[in-house]
Amino acid sequence: MRKTGPIALLFHTVVTVFMLAPLVIVCLVAFTPENTLSIPWGTYSLRWFRAVFEHSDLMQSFWNSLGVATAAATVAVLFAVPAGIAIARHDFPGRQALNGLLLSPLIVPHLVLGVAMLRLFALFGARGSSLWLTLAHVVIVTPYALRLVVAALAGLDRSAEQAALSLGASHLTVFRRITLPLMLPGITGGWMLAFINSFDEVTMSIFITSPQTVTLPVRMYMIATESIDPMMAAVSALMVGVTALVMIVLDRLYGLDRILVGQH
Repeated sequence: MRKTGPIALLFHTVVTVFMLAPLVIVCLVAFTPENTLSIPWGTYSLRWFRAVFEHSDLMQSFWNSLGVATAAATVAVLFAVPAGIAIARHDFPGRQALNGLLLSPLIVPHLVLGVAMLRLFALFGARGSSLWLTLAHVVIVTPYALRLVVAALAGLDRSAEQAALSLGASHLTVFRRITLPLMLPGITGGWMLAFINSFDEVTMSIFITSPQTVTLPVRMYMIATESIDPMMAAVSALMVGVTALVMIVLDRLYGLDRILVGQH
């Protein structure tokens, strides 16, 4: 096997440092004792983390984002599983059109989607509702769940399903006892990607949130345009830390390769 040369190793190191440096800088700034964005040198403080938990609007926006992202990811998976089975395993008129329709939010700018959703919700008189905000997020995160479900189905060995059917099991039983457990890594990965994209969504959410449904990314954007204190760095550091912790736990318990790649 050909060994990695020093140039390739240097290139990979530079790319890794380039990608991680902004996260490291933001996390360092979060511990500054100063009132401005600055890297602490020798003196560290947790004042800005305390400020985050004492900021009632930020905490309310966090719970809004958590609820919307959880609901949107769950609904997206419920749509993606039957749609993925139909697209991956059946050939019917309009199959490619359906696939293209479900994946179209990936290529439409979120700014355009935000304006379109605002106009649509105005026609129904549904502005300011958490339900409609969740439905809007379902539209933009469903493609992520669908792609991983389809990928999991594409690599699925159907011999166990065929054997169960030949022994008299019903299609529902085969799906519940065999197909669904084998699809679980793809479903889990799709839910995770959908949740992350919904939780981080800001461009479209700006157009359709109300004062009662402001999500965390929108609140951070609003605060960042009004001040330059390191509180936003503390929020970002908390999000990075929680995400890293969740990834480590999932990797230990289940394996990220099985979740994100769909290996069995």
